Amino acid sequence: MNTQPAYDAIALEYGGNAVFLRPSLRAALHLERLHGGFPELLRKIEEFDTLTVWHVITASAGRTATDDLFGYAATQSLSGFAEAAQVPCFELVAALFPKAPEGEGKAPKTADPMPWSDVFSELYKIATGWLGWTPDTAWNATPQEITDAFEGHMNMLKAIHGSADDEQTNNGPTSEQRAQNAELGLDPEFDRAGLAALKELSTMREGMAA
Repeated sequence: MNTQPAYDAIALEYGGNAVFLRPSLRAALHLERLHGGFPELLRKIEEFDTLTVWHVITASAGRTATDDLFGYAATQSLSGFAEAAQVPCFELVAALFPKAPEGEGKAPKTADPMPWSDVFSELYKIATGWLGWTPDTAWNATPQEITDAFEGHMNMLKAIHGSADDEQTNNGPTSEQRAQNAELGLDPEFDRAGLAALKELSTMREGMAA
């Protein structure tokens, strides 16, 4: 199975009806909780449990958009619908997991893995808190979009204020950086806190990659 880009909607076509499954944060949180975790969710898709498949499709495409698809599927054999829908459902689940940037180091083996439900909740906090997105924008973004936007935001701050790694003996932002942060309405210690949050996010994603 090809890896679906984590930004793209996944096409599901059957009997002339097409819907597009988007791996949004809202879908991720709903589907992770549906059967108490992704292993059981994937098993249900493998079995082509019809209620689970309905949840996967409606959570990622919306109920209104799927009315014609399900109306047509109800008149056809289950095997035919399974042939059309099973692979897109698997691709949708795979696209829910944010990936670490190329070249980023692995998380320490001693790091405790974070449950995916907590990962998605943290991504929502990052989107609405750090990035300032509206709740609706955060829920409709993909986990990959949120992590990439956050990394871009942190890279911008590091370019402006410098990185803690630039001066190993530095215990935090300089007085000038603190003053600039205050003028921008930010926490004076924002630079240090931001770098720590970025490292935590990287560890979180790598720790859950296995």
